[in-house]
Amino acid sequence: MASTQVRLGQQALAVLDVALRVPCIFIIDAIFNSYYDPGSGWAGAMGKVLVRVMGILISSMVLLLSQKALFKFYTLFFAVLLGMAAVLINYYATSHIDFYSAYYKAALGFRLVPRNGPTLWLGMAAIQLVFGVGYVFLLNLQSVFAALVVLDIMIPLWGLMIELPVDVRQLVAVFSGLALALNTAVCLAMRLKWFYYSCRYVYLLVRHMYRIYGLQLLLEDTWKRIRFPDVLRVFWLTRLTAQALILVYVVRAVRRESGDATGSLTDGGSDSQGYLLSWDVFWDLTSNLIISGCDSTLTVLGMSAVISSVAHYLGLSILAFIGSTEEEDKRLGFVAPVLFFILALQTGLSSLDPEERLVRLSRNMCLLLTAILHFIHGMTDPVLMSLSASHVSSFRRHFPVLLVSSALFVLPVVLSYALWHHYALNTWLFAVTAFCVELCLKVVVSLTVYGLFMVDGFSNVLWEKLDDYVYYVRSSGNIIEFLFGVIMFGNGAYTMMFESGSKIRACMMCLHAYFNIYLQAKNGWKTFINRRTAVKKINSLPEMRGDQLRDIEDVCAICYQEFATSARITPCHHYFHTLCLRKWLYIQDTCPMCHQRVYVEDESRDRAAFSNNNGGYAAPQDVAAEAEGGDQHGQEDAELPGEGGAAGGQAAGEPDNELLEDNDSIEYDEDEWGTQNGNTHIEEDYINDDTDSTED
Repeated sequence: MASTQVRLGQQALAVLDVALRVPCIFIIDAIFNSYYDPGSGWAGAMGKVLVRVMGILISSMVLLLSQKALFKFYTLFFAVLLGMAAVLINYYATSHIDFYSAYYKAALGFRLVPRNGPTLWLGMAAIQLVFGVGYVFLLNLQSVFAALVVLDIMIPLWGLMIELPVDVRQLVAVFSGLALALNTAVCLAMRLKWFYYSCRYVYLLVRHMYRIYGLQLLLEDTWKRIRFPDVLRVFWLTRLTAQALILVYVVRAVRRESGDATGSLTDGGSDSQGYLLSWDVFWDLTSNLIISGCDSTLTVLGMSAVISSVAHYLGLSILAFIGSTEEEDKRLGFVAPVLFFILALQTGLSSLDPEERLVRLSRNMCLLLTAILHFIHGMTDPVLMSLSASHVSSFRRHFPVLLVSSALFVLPVVLSYALWHHYALNTWLFAVTAFCVELCLKVVVSLTVYGLFMVDGFSNVLWEKLDDYVYYVRSSGNIIEFLFGVIMFGNGAYTMMFESGSKIRACMMCLHAYFNIYLQAKNGWKTFINRRTAVKKINSLPEMRGDQLRDIEDVCAICYQEFATSARITPCHHYFHTLCLRKWLYIQDTCPMCHQRVYVEDESRDRAAFSNNNGGYAAPQDVAAEAEGGDQHGQEDAELPGEGGAAGGQAAGEPDNELLEDNDSIEYDEDEWGTQNGNTHIEEDYINDDTDSTED
């Protein structure tokens, strides 16, 4: 129970922290969107610029405050606000004897205050008392000063109740306001010390983090600490909601005044009909809201934050549906808003005219949709491959992934058909169509590889060509994807030169050329070379078949399966399946058992002796014939040429159980170590080689 209350308290503080930072974004957005008149003279222009800069700086400082400092700032701010409201009410009330008649009706036609004088005075006294108590509480004044402040706020109303002359009442209200302002100034001055130490602490903390962690981590920490995505999201939704309410009210007022048939009550319609909007009006309102929702950089950031939230929960839903637990696949909430913001900057979305902005936004959303579908395919493809390779037979596990894959194939087709049906061919439509075709190709490749693995899973015979078929399918898809990347680069170059060129578009084209063209071609060529080299290495190794396999009486050390048709022998006398060893050689050029080099050049193979994992040396000869008398871990019978023949004969005469030992268990004495490759000691060679560097 206590933990639940603590968690709820933390959530409430987080909500309050976000809500208190939102007004700073509103102020900054209003300053950037305000009209600037440069023709007001040099002094006036400088004053306006100074006010705008100060407003942006102060709002930014408040936005970056810590949670404790933010709460304290707003405490002082609301105290000053209550004091100002109390002073204004006192002055306005004492200056108008019949002031309540001015509030008899408001814009909506509701009666706000009573017409009876004493009742109004008592109501105002209650309001001023609430303001005074709130002011005292927020500033945390002592009891004596608190009573004096409340008395100071209430004195002008007493003058109104005893019907003092107007001049006297105004003078009393002015002195009361001055006293309250003086008290506020003293309280704020006493807190200047706290303000100084708070600023100094923030400065030292920022400097320390910058020196220790760098600028990137500092920005990331600040981004998370102030919950900037949540602040932007609340800012955009609040702004959109306020504009929607204003537009609906204006539309209803205009329809009521013009006597529209859909909103007029004179045609026998009910009162509820006045709240109904036709489809055309609803579409106009929605279009205006969308246009105003991206009219500045901050609103574009707010829309990006909303898209981030939608994409995040969409990605989590798809991951839960297909049964994936990969953490890397949860980045859709980061990729989607970044791509949307880059598209907005690249196309200059916020600086366009309203009608052009709506069209450009719809085009950007189409591009964003195709990118999200590509990302979803990246989420489903590993799950699809995992299910097919692990031979999972449960239909309930396969159905969600296949359903999502089918949707990823159908949605691009439907989108392309709808766009081609309503729009003429241009660079944007060409780009969207290319992305849709590329996505369909990826889905076809994934389903084809999935089908190959499923066929292999239901087959009882080892399908040695499976890896080749999978490589051919994926390579074909990668080649076509590479061609699409080149075509899209040409499309972007044409757009930049003849339609809308910008520095951001040029940077994005450079990134596209590097990541989607250069790196893809480099990785594809590297894979091709690795496969060709692996095949060359495999073909250079001796192969065993028939009776020789039965004499081995061993299994492949990679897949732990018996040798059915053939086996390849490494220079270190280890046996593997051809397919298993080839997959291993894709990764590294060493034996899986003893980590010696598997492939040796022909010239060096003819000249040099080779060794197995037991440390013995053998002269090059027919390996298959040599292995007829033993298993995979048999002993070597060959002797070393020259003076090292004695050592080779000694190694050949060792028992079989010693040959089965690991490399780490083999020990040599000094004479044997020094004469393995002849009678010349290795240590002397190193000493002789190093004499030139050691002489004085």
